[in-house]
Amino acid sequence: MESVAEIMIRFKLNRKSIVVDVPPHWTLLRLLREKLDLTGTKEGCGIGECGACTVLVDGIPLHSCLLLAPKVEGKSVQTVEGLGSRGSLHPLQKSFVDHGAVQCGFCTPGILMSAKALLNGNTHPSKEEVKEAISGHLCRCTGYQQIIEAIEAINKDVRG
Repeated sequence: MESVAEIMIRFKLNRKSIVVDVPPHWTLLRLLREKLDLTGTKEGCGIGECGACTVLVDGIPLHSCLLLAPKVEGKSVQTVEGLGSRGSLHPLQKSFVDHGAVQCGFCTPGILMSAKALLNGNTHPSKEEVKEAISGHLCRCTGYQQIIEAIEAINKDVRG
């Protein structure tokens, strides 16, 4: 079997500059999980239908299973690991816990990233805007109501 030459890419990952060699055919999802050991981003369907692999690229939610890793050259990528930490949860993460919006947790990282993108661009989203922002995510456990409530609670906190 012929080996594929790797290419070097430079980008910001969770606010840190990194340089990494990667096979040109690898997806960003594969790079994150297999080479950078960031396993918060999940592979659900592998075809961009479920949203479990959603990360922010220059602030825009994208499916990392569809994005070739070299396409992030010079860009800024944020994963769920860049939101908060065990000792200091991001307000969205805390709201998800407080509202029971996490059950099995498989879909949660992708939904958190889409919610963060929404709130970054719109500090006062309507319920319909929240629903639209998470419409590309499949969740089998919560029925979405708790997720919507958790995002709306951040909305209320922002308003004061």
